[in-house]
Amino acid sequence: MNELLWLAMLLLNFAAIMLCYRLWGKTGLYLWVPISVIIANIQVTKTVNLFGFEATLGNIVYATSFLATDILNENYGRRSAAKAVGIGFFALIVMTVLMNLSLLFAPSASDFVQESMETIFGLMPRIALGSLTAYGLSQFHDIWAYTMWKKRRPEARYIWIRNNLSTMVSQLLDSIVFTMIAFYGVFPTGVLVQIAATTYLLKWLVAAADTPFIYLARRWFEQGRIPEDR
Repeated sequence: MNELLWLAMLLLNFAAIMLCYRLWGKTGLYLWVPISVIIANIQVTKTVNLFGFEATLGNIVYATSFLATDILNENYGRRSAAKAVGIGFFALIVMTVLMNLSLLFAPSASDFVQESMETIFGLMPRIALGSLTAYGLSQFHDIWAYTMWKKRRPEARYIWIRNNLSTMVSQLLDSIVFTMIAFYGVFPTGVLVQIAATTYLLKWLVAAADTPFIYLARRWFEQGRIPEDR
């Protein structure tokens, strides 16, 4: 059942990011990046069994942030991709500060969500630190690597090379750094290693699956179907 839900979530995320791009162009991708970062950092607090392994949620929506920056890099250049990463940083920091501030308010007698919020957002500073560190390192590596491969093979038929080679290395870096910072000491070592390995595997699958969508985004852009920024 979890595997079917994972596939459904994968398709839903791809559909959402492409709809954002189709409706609002570059702005839509800027919009998607904070959405993906915020949702991923909430979903990652939940562990599930997928394909026989223990893994955290949030892998799909977080991995689609790399698709957004790759589309920006492909169609608009490195600066646009870097701007999206900066927006993601800002969104994550603001969410962490505001949600932890909300936990300091004394709940009323009728309140029933304080304990649940503490469970989810009490981990947020550590998760945010891990996410910010991993996000920054991996995303800027992804932008650098994508640009490097694009300069070497600028033709459209080589999009799959720059998309996959840049993202898959970046995802490995992201998975290791994030898991060690966010969950070291929280889970037993065996579970920690399994989470890191399955996190990377799932992100790798998302990266491979998103290749047709970056080709579609390039086609829409060349055909003039994408709204221009005003």
